[in-house]
Amino acid sequence: MSRVIILGATGTLGRYVLRQALAAGHDVTGLVRTPSKLPPDLRERVSVHTGDLSTLVPLDLIRKQDALINCAGPYHRVGLLEETVEGWHSMFDNNLHPVFYLSRVVAAGMKARKWGRIVNFSMANADQQVGQPNITAHYIAKVGVLILTRSLAKVLAPHGITVNAISPGFIDSGSAPLEEMSKMIRNIPAGYIGTTDDAASTVCYLLSDQARYVNGTNIHLSGAWGV
Repeated sequence: MSRVIILGATGTLGRYVLRQALAAGHDVTGLVRTPSKLPPDLRERVSVHTGDLSTLVPLDLIRKQDALINCAGPYHRVGLLEETVEGWHSMFDNNLHPVFYLSRVVAAGMKARKWGRIVNFSMANADQQVGQPNITAHYIAKVGVLILTRSLAKVLAPHGITVNAISPGFIDSGSAPLEEMSKMIRNIPAGYIGTTDDAASTVCYLLSDQARYVNGTNIHLSGAWGV
């Protein structure tokens, strides 16, 4: 059993990852902004730390963790030239900066134990670096997550630590109407929308010893969309 800390545990994807981590027998801590968004059955089974996801959390709590899963990924749609300075900064403060802050701290304990797992969420086609006029800041932040993931992997691999990214495409997480999501099926080579179970299962694989030699990779979870 590993001690796992999840950033963004109240998000739809974060909750599914949390459930599967619990089912796999891990001791789970959730970093959340609004604890009430966690279903009661989950609140009873996990240690919850509240606070702004863009700021640091208690260092001692982070250093004790064997695995860090960065699920936070808020975004808003706005035309590039209509974006505000505050909106621009918020995309980096919530999507990229915490990945660095938390990884930097959690790595210290992992190095001492010579074992650790860090899993970051980017987005399908972020590695293509295509123009995204309506989610520009969010997209740049997710590109940054990939670069940070690869850089951390190189630095931490000698210490028995793996750092990998998962890049979801269209996932039925409930954040968008299924009817709207279904319109995208014609663009997905696999011919169907992915599920939150697909994402959570991929996380659990990367946490396992079966993935001990998987390091610095970006797993496209998209049915071949965006590749």
